[in-house]
Amino acid sequence: MDVLETITVRKSIRAYESTPIPAEILGRVLEAGRIAPSAGNIQPWHFIVVTDNEKRKILSKGLFAKFLAEAPAVIVGCGDVESSPKWYTIDVSIALENMVLAATGEGLGTCWVGSFQEEEVKRLLGIPDRYRVVSLLAVGYPKEGFNVTQTLLTLVRKRKSLKEIISIDNFGKAYT
Repeated sequence: MDVLETITVRKSIRAYESTPIPAEILGRVLEAGRIAPSAGNIQPWHFIVVTDNEKRKILSKGLFAKFLAEAPAVIVGCGDVESSPKWYTIDVSIALENMVLAATGEGLGTCWVGSFQEEEVKRLLGIPDRYRVVSLLAVGYPKEGFNVTQTLLTLVRKRKSLKEIISIDNFGKAYT
């Protein structure tokens, strides 16, 4: 699968098989995050791979995070506010998106999750004060079958056209 195809077929998966992710595949996904670019090459990230059932259940308490309990892995993306106070959020997000694309290329599904209580996550996982939790990333093999949430979102929210989101030189100047 080439890069544009990977980007095109990627979608947020909210239903997962219980099949564990083989270590070599998960390793490639994590490596994609490790080699991501960052401001000044500071790499202000730390990732916690949560596979423990009880911890994933606790992480799934967020209103829009219920499916984290069934994903075989949840990657918690943390940013070091001391080493990169201005850019950690962007840098961690770039690394996580690299992981999303690598996971897609490996036949895995993912879903970004922002529905969490940061202090609870930090306590649960022993995250030091100098780190902020940027996002949770569900990772696993997509469960086959009809997904009501995915279907409704796809029907209700169509992708905008390039004309709607691109300007050239000034906001609102049509890009042709």
